[in-house]
Amino acid sequence: MATKISHVLAEARATLRHQPTGVRVRAEWAGLTVLDTTGAHLVWEPRRVLCQYAVPEADLATVALEPTVGRPVPPPAEGSLGPDVGFAAHTTTGEVLDVVLGKLRAEQAAFRPADPDLAGLVLLDFDALDGWWHEDEQVVAHPRDPFHRVDALPSRRRVRVGLDGEVLADTRRAVAVNETGFPLRWYVPREDVRVGLAPTTTRTACPYKGVASYWAAAGVDDVAWSYEDPCTEVAPIASHLCFDDATVDIHVEA
Repeated sequence: MATKISHVLAEARATLRHQPTGVRVRAEWAGLTVLDTTGAHLVWEPRRVLCQYAVPEADLATVALEPTVGRPVPPPAEGSLGPDVGFAAHTTTGEVLDVVLGKLRAEQAAFRPADPDLAGLVLLDFDALDGWWHEDEQVVAHPRDPFHRVDALPSRRRVRVGLDGEVLADTRRAVAVNETGFPLRWYVPREDVRVGLAPTTTRTACPYKGVASYWAAAGVDDVAWSYEDPCTEVAPIASHLCFDDATVDIHVEA
């Protein structure tokens, strides 16, 4: 079954796919709202793992789209294109564009696909703009894939976290986070952590959970992370800590 699913995914990624999203999508650049639309689509270019926003050109405000003068960026010759491959590497036909706002210019930050099903829409580089929102919730890192699922499940199973014989946390109030493509993660209430915590400067962003803060404990930097203001879908993990299972021992009651 796993082999069959992988084959189906590989076939799907070989084609240009798109899906409308009914939510209001907004974007800001240089302190101005440059996009406000309920007509956005999510587009997966061939071989792209992540989707991108395609928005009605008519809903762009204060910015102009101008043909790119520089040479287009070629995509890698083969294989899936992950988050490390920039927006400017396109795998479908279309026109590469710059986004211009006064004296500001984001080169190759827009793409007008030639596919007739996407007529009137333009893809925008998520990273080129300063902020994006789904309705009134900010989206970080990259657009959210509607087929990527994250469940935050309260659990009464006993979860113990240890390091070199020392108990770092012991709880029956953990939240199990089950996310597509990732191992099951256990988030522990801060009150059930038995050692001192010190914040570090590390931050990471996840479009499905929010911005993570990292913590040092038991003499180990970044041994745990937390989402102080998580996305709506995973609200139960607010202020809980998830310990790095590559560093600590995590025992979960069967």
